[in-house]
Amino acid sequence: MRNRSIRNRGIRRKKEPFDIDITSLLDILVILLVFLIRSYDTTGVILNIPKDITIPNSVSKSINEQGVVVQVSPKIIWVDDKEVHNTETYKGQLYSQGGRLILPLYNELVAKRTEIENIAKSTPNAKKFSGIVNLVIDKSLKYNYVKKLMHTAAEAGFQQYKFVVLGQE
Repeated sequence: MRNRSIRNRGIRRKKEPFDIDITSLLDILVILLVFLIRSYDTTGVILNIPKDITIPNSVSKSINEQGVVVQVSPKIIWVDDKEVHNTETYKGQLYSQGGRLILPLYNELVAKRTEIENIAKSTPNAKKFSGIVNLVIDKSLKYNYVKKLMHTAAEAGFQQYKFVVLGQE
């Protein structure tokens, strides 16, 4: 018979410590870690956008690839953050091939291509020349000027165009 006297009524029995099985918790943490690592994107291109450029918006989710970055505002053209042409200060011939080729941009892109090819020849693990150009173009520019930019890049050997736009999150 159990000891159910009035004296023992208020006294609670001591509970034994609760054993936690952390194996299942570790499994969940490992699954979360694997999921986060797989969903982390390290292939994105990091760009410094000049304040003169207003990038167009897009709902596209594709990621740009590594390549030469050409940034174009209404007055200035940059290649890999180096100013190549400024309409306010440039003196010299600007166009060639009947106005379809932008000479300062062409000269800089050809120099970039030879630099990439020389690095690829001298370094065994370097990336080969891919012919990719990332175009960061101000949304106020006319299509005719964008055609000139694309023609100039193609003549310099960059025949794959990637347009950089502002994505929505």
